[in-house]
Amino acid sequence: MGPQENTQPASDASHESGEDLKLEFVTTEAEAGVRLDHLLAAHVPTTSRMRLRQALDQLQVTVDGKAQSAGHRVPAGATVSLRLELDETTAMTPEAIPLTVYFEDDVLIVVEKPSGMVVHPTGGHRTGTLANALAHHFNVAGAADPPIRPGVVHRLDRATSGLMVVAKTQQALSRLTVQFQEKRVSKEYVALVHGVVTTDEGEWHAPIGADPEAWPRWGVRENGRPGESRFRVRRRYREHTLLELVPITGRTNQLRLHSAHFGHPIVGDELFGRGAEPALERLFLHAARLEFTHPASNERMMFSSPLPAELGAFLEILSPA
Repeated sequence: MGPQENTQPASDASHESGEDLKLEFVTTEAEAGVRLDHLLAAHVPTTSRMRLRQALDQLQVTVDGKAQSAGHRVPAGATVSLRLELDETTAMTPEAIPLTVYFEDDVLIVVEKPSGMVVHPTGGHRTGTLANALAHHFNVAGAADPPIRPGVVHRLDRATSGLMVVAKTQQALSRLTVQFQEKRVSKEYVALVHGVVTTDEGEWHAPIGADPEAWPRWGVRENGRPGESRFRVRRRYREHTLLELVPITGRTNQLRLHSAHFGHPIVGDELFGRGAEPALERLFLHAARLEFTHPASNERMMFSSPLPAELGAFLEILSPA
């Protein structure tokens, strides 16, 4: 995203290296109706938008005491509170972690995130993340000057593997973000689910929302935001179905929640499904295809990633339909 116009002075915030950032402000009449993520960017200009987006995803931002999404339109007179559990500089700590790179140029990189890797540092995962690996790839192995800050445009759950595009410039980050918001990015996942899906293809519609007092926080909830996913059967087994899943909306944990809600939880889903699969030891969900428009050249780009070896091996032991 590009800088947002702001005529108000930055809010007072405590933010020293190694300390949490705590901030609270009341919105003015001029700010009425502005998106929450844009408000945060204006009030905390020293913190990256990537880090603020993570705070929203982690329910560390509240409006009048209630956690809200990035696109929430904030009314005048609302009290916005922010707590960052981690100093943003941690995301720029280079770590020599191997990366599978599908494409890279001066403005972006397409990589494959392995299952078990967190995208960005959080309070519980301060090292070993994709952001740390990219900081090393860009700024140590690549010797960038000035340093490149990884611009995370979208996310994958820790347990999910697959393709991700990461911006290397603010302009690329802004343009890719708009593509995601306008649903001009195509993503396709491969998932193995429990049970036999009898319909060859279809759609799942169910609202998804967060409840800070519940566990898991995210779930199919009546007061949630609309969620839509498409599915197509790739292969049926005796007790499982291999699906291609396409998220039309981009809600947190959407594919895992929709699969479970409609009676076919993803194999290995310890949070929303039937628990760990001893013969697999990971979630059977892989972001296999990614298509977007290059933010500089306007070329349409498509990348595909084969199933990781452990997922393919697990399919081999399943009984045929």
